[in-house]
Amino acid sequence: MFDHDTYPELERGTVSRDEMTIAPKNNFTNVLVLRELESHAVFTTDGQSADLANVAVGLGDDRETYSPGLMFMRKQTGSDRRFGKSLQRDLLQTECTMQVNGMCQDCVECILYGSAASDDADQQLSITSRVMYDTAYTLRDATVTIDEKFQNAPGDDYAKTAEATIREPDFFEPGTLFPSVITLRDATPEELAFVLGITAKNKRYGAATSRLGRVKNHILGVYTGSEEGPANLGLTRDVVTRLRDSDETSADSIQDVITAAAHDPQLVGDHLQSAFDDRVNTERGGLDLERVPDDTVDDLLETATSDSLADVLETQLDASRAFLEQTD
Repeated sequence: MFDHDTYPELERGTVSRDEMTIAPKNNFTNVLVLRELESHAVFTTDGQSADLANVAVGLGDDRETYSPGLMFMRKQTGSDRRFGKSLQRDLLQTECTMQVNGMCQDCVECILYGSAASDDADQQLSITSRVMYDTAYTLRDATVTIDEKFQNAPGDDYAKTAEATIREPDFFEPGTLFPSVITLRDATPEELAFVLGITAKNKRYGAATSRLGRVKNHILGVYTGSEEGPANLGLTRDVVTRLRDSDETSADSIQDVITAAAHDPQLVGDHLQSAFDDRVNTERGGLDLERVPDDTVDDLLETATSDSLADVLETQLDASRAFLEQTD
């Protein structure tokens, strides 16, 4: 059985199926992820230009301001939700849509990730998501992570007049890394397994995913407790300074880190995990979070990425439906 009896270490940040309630409580599970681009990707809001920010990193003489590229939270949630719904179709044979007012509100994904009020006059409830994402930032500056590609539009005649140049969207380069945290609130162990399965198996993010946007999600740790963990921005800053100070890089300054040609995902993952642990221990005198043992996380991931997930979701389905019935 996939519950607190099997995994007592999850009890601090999750709720059992029979404890699901529409009244929010403070049970948080934080999943630490490093997203690594394995192909070019397009993350834009206007369909053309990459989303950027201005971020200050470092202190004193080594303080720098750089422009990281952004993987906006909607680029993460939209992709994960689509994958989650397709995963349900495979494992539970449930049918649900991503149409804003057309979601079934009767499946594990809808109850966990939320949905707007249905077009059905008998179902006018909206469900708040209990899975929280935040915008993720690149470790390096946009000048080295984003490539502006241009394409001409010539005709096929031997002789032709000049044609207007068509500008392609900004492309994020393969190898770009995004430190990221996914936070679940008042989720069950079964719902956590669902999110882990989505995170481990989903490999496409951004626009034009039939040709671009392949991503490898490195799951670095799971933390449970009574509050959210550190934010993506602070973790990104910490990793940049740790790379500057690392003996395993040739960087002597923040500038060297943010303009580097590439960073080793394994090294970044180690620094990201250490940065998260340190912030948990030092922010506000210590956050109420504990790291779930790696053996437990490995066991959870094995279940989440195997056919056993079908049994887990089948068990959760009845609890998800009972959750919604509390509004009657």
